[in-house]
Amino acid sequence: VQLQASGGGLVQAGGSLRLSCAASGMPVSAITIGWYRQDPGNQRELVATINSGGNTFYADSVKGRFTISRDIPNNTGYLQMNSLKPEDTAVYLCAARRKNIPGYEFWGQGTQVTVSS
Repeated sequence: VQLQASGGGLVQAGGSLRLSCAASGMPVSAITIGWYRQDPGNQRELVATINSGGNTFYADSVKGRFTISRDIPNNTGYLQMNSLKPEDTAVYLCAARRKNIPGYEFWGQGTQVTVSS
C-alpha cells in the first residue's frame, strides 16, 4: 500500500483545512486509516482512525472539531479539521494497516499544518 498525504497549509486560528490520504495497492474499505501528528519535541500523537467497517476513533484533543472519513470510489481518506487552534500545529501523517494487524504497516509522507494565533 502506498499513501500520499496532502492538504496541509497555513491557516488562522478558527479556520479549517482538509487533509487527504490517497491510497494505492489496496482498497481503503479493507484497511484501517489513521492520522497521526508530530511536532518537534513531542511524541507522535494518534489523532483519528477509521477502520474497514467505517468505525471511527478520535483523540480527546480533537473530538468535536475533526472528522475522519473515506471515499471508497476514489480510494482516499480524509481528515476534515475545523475550529483549528495553534496547538494543532504539527506535521500530520497518514498511516494504514490491514485487518487484524496490530501496528500500522504503511506510512505516507507528512504534510505540515500551521495554525497562527
